[in-house]
Formats: sequence, structure tokens, C-alpha cells
Amino acid sequence: MKIMFSAGEASGDVHGENIARAIKALDPAVELVGFGGSRMETAGVRLYKNFAEYSVMGVWEVLVNLRRLYKLLSGLTDFMREEKPDMLVLIDYPDFNWRLAKKAKALGIPVFSYIPPSAWAWRKGRAQSCARIADEFIAIFPHELPVYQAAGAKISFVGNPLVDAVQAEMSRDEARQYFKMPSDKTVVLLLPGSRKQEIELLLPYMLDGAKKLLAEKPATVFYLPVADTVSRERIEEMIAVAGVPVTLVTEKRYSLMAAADAAMATSGTVVMEAALLGLPCVVLYRLSAVSYAIGKLLVHVDNFSLPNILLNESFQRELLQEEVTAENIAAELKKLYPGEEHRREVLAKLQAACEKLGPPGAAGRVAQRILAAAREFAAK
Repeated sequence: MKIMFSAGEASGDVHGENIARAIKALDPAVELVGFGGSRMETAGVRLYKNFAEYSVMGVWEVLVNLRRLYKLLSGLTDFMREEKPDMLVLIDYPDFNWRLAKKAKALGIPVFSYIPPSAWAWRKGRAQSCARIADEFIAIFPHELPVYQAAGAKISFVGNPLVDAVQAEMSRDEARQYFKMPSDKTVVLLLPGSRKQEIELLLPYMLDGAKKLLAEKPATVFYLPVADTVSRERIEEMIAVAGVPVTLVTEKRYSLMAAADAAMATSGTVVMEAALLGLPCVVLYRLSAVSYAIGKLLVHVDNFSLPNILLNESFQRELLQEEVTAENIAAELKKLYPGEEHRREVLAKLQAACEKLGPPGAAGRVAQRILAAAREFAAK
């Protein structure tokens, strides 16, 4: 049996790695191929292309990269035609993946959607169009089910794989010693994201915020985990321009997060990872002016960070677009320092949000559903 994956960004690479390992554990004979990242490759997925070459965010940025993306789509379609997989598994990356899904259906390849488009937040009509293409869906958050169920989709929630994946490699004390964190300093992380564009848009504001915070709270040290999809040299250049001391880390990211006291983070999966590790954040989200203007017309949500969405509360501070300033970042982070009452309140809410993700073992349950569906269609 051959299963093809398509995951076009860092979070999808994490999920894809977990599912790939679980599938191999259940059936080592299954061949895994597709489009993804280095983590999926190490888990046994033979890649057609690595997503790092194509990762963009924002409506405008996608438009200007359309030619390259359509070339990728054509190449993956030819790859499917040649490889003849028993099933295509989409992992997030909605706009591109659903174009690929249509190609798969035209080739008679069943489609399994893991992390379907967030139709609950915007473009609710997508649930109906996706339900006509995919044979089965699995969501990673319970609030995603109703809109797809209303569209007639076969969809379920079996837990969130981050519960298993996000585990510190060492104890907090061991990590603080490993990363040479001073015992008398507050450790603040800068989490600017895994895309080049996120780095360019948000890291300068984070560095300015860190500089202001350091002036007001001198007993503070800063760390930044560098994703393998971005340029360390570019980050070092930006840090030098900002003139604020930041220690760069390329390993044991979860231990680093668990050992830190607070973080400024780009909105995305990393905020949920931080929640699972007990790390409170100030959440930042900023797009280009054109992309933000378009998105404002289309998206209608009260919160944009996952822990807040899970509890339907704005308990963890979110800074959006023009709110992303050094002054706001520093002011909100100070509330998360050890000993602050707001910190205790946020930590309690983060724990409640994490409980919404379900029990451990989600990746194994997803793998079971994928294999069952693939075998079911292969037997027809």
C-alpha cells in the first residue's frame, strides 16, 4: 500500500512526522511519499519536494507566487499519476492542498483531509465544497466539527497530536543549566515563526520590544529558537541592528520553552505548544497592509490565538497589526513575569485550554483511521 502526504508548512511537517511514524509502527510495509518537510522525511516519507522552498503567508504574497505554486501543483499531479498512491492525505495548507485534492479525485485517488480548512472562522462555504471532494476528515480542534457536519462531511475529532509531540527533553532545572540561564534572571523567549516573511514582519518589533523591556527590567535575558526553515545569518543581522543581546538556540526547543518564564510569539501552532509547556505569551500577528485589508473583510473571529479560541476568552493578550509596537509588547510581557497575579491567571487558563485537546495518542488514532480508509477504498 502506498499513501501520499501533502503538507506545506512547518506545523504540517510536525503533524506529518507524527502520523508517518504511527503508520509505520502499525504497518511497516506501507510506502509513504509526498510533499512535506525534513521532519517528515526523517520519519520515512520519500519527498517529491520540500515545502521550505514554497512557504509563503498572506493573500497578496500567495498571489505574487502563483506561478511557482502552479508549477508545484502540476509537478505533484504528475507525481501522483506516476506513483499511483492508494490515498492522498492532506495536512492543512488549505488553498494549495484543495487544488491538489481536485487533481487527485480526477485521477480516481481517494482523499483524506487532516486539519481541514477553518471554515468555522471564514469562508464557511468551503465546508460544502471540501465535503464534495474529500472522503473523510479529521479535525484537531472540537470547535471545527459543526460546520462540516452541517455540510454532510464524514468528520471526527480524535484529539490533538501536539499533546504527545510537545514534550520537554529534560527537566526545567536541567534545561536552565543546559542553556546557561542565570538563576537570578527572568528568561523571555522571542518566537518569531518559521517563515521568512514572519521573521521580516515581526522580529524587528520583537527586538524593539525586548530592548525596551530590558531598559525597564534589567534582570531579563532573551533567547530565540531558530527554525531550520529560516536563515540564522539573517536573524543575527537583525539582532545586531537592534542592539539587544539575544542567545540563539538550534536544538531542544521544547526544553527551552519549558525553562523560560514568558514569550513574545507569532500567532500559530507555537502558541499552543507554549501553552502545553506552561509558557505564557504575548501573541503577535501582523501581515502586509494589502493582505490585512483583504483578510479583515473575510475573517470574522473574536480571537486569533488557539488557547483563546479554545476557551472562547481573551485571557492571553493578542496584539494585531498596528497594535504590534515595542511599547505594547513590553507592557504586556511585564504582566507575565514571575510573581505577577496576571501570570497566575493566564497559567490557569492555559491549563484549561490544553484539556480541550483531548487525551494523548491522537497521532496513533489518526494513523488507524487513515489506514482503515485506504484499505477500504483499495478493496473496492
